Amino acid sequence: MKVNKVDHICIAVKNLEEARKKWEPLLGKDKPDDAYIDEPEKINVARYYLGEVGFELMESTTPDGAVAKHIEKHGEGIMLVSFNVDNTRDSIKEMEGKGYPFIGGARPFRDCEFAFVHPKATNGVLLEYIDDKTEVPKD
Repeated sequence: MKVNKVDHICIAVKNLEEARKKWEPLLGKDKPDDAYIDEPEKINVARYYLGEVGFELMESTTPDGAVAKHIEKHGEGIMLVSFNVDNTRDSIKEMEGKGYPFIGGARPFRDCEFAFVHPKATNGVLLEYIDDKTEVPKD
């Protein structure tokens, strides 16, 4: 398996609008490059592209969402690092063969799939593999 790049980094926040006010000046942006709600994952996201890497602020849309649970346990901050791969399902198969546990299987997102490696296997970091082929907008 080849990791093509760091796809994105996610910051778990309690209040997305307040976090945007803090982060946008630091990022040199006045609005997200991509803003969306992912209903199945129960998240509201503001994504900013820094070069070819996405930087995401994520808030939970429900009290029982993964982001809300992460904040309850660890507080706000870095929640996830995502690696871009050619094929998520192939990556799962290869890494499970090497003993890495996944949380569920491949999940759909737009025109791609992603999967999570359990943080107990990655020094407490939630690691995501994603086979997103979206072209990053050029500034």
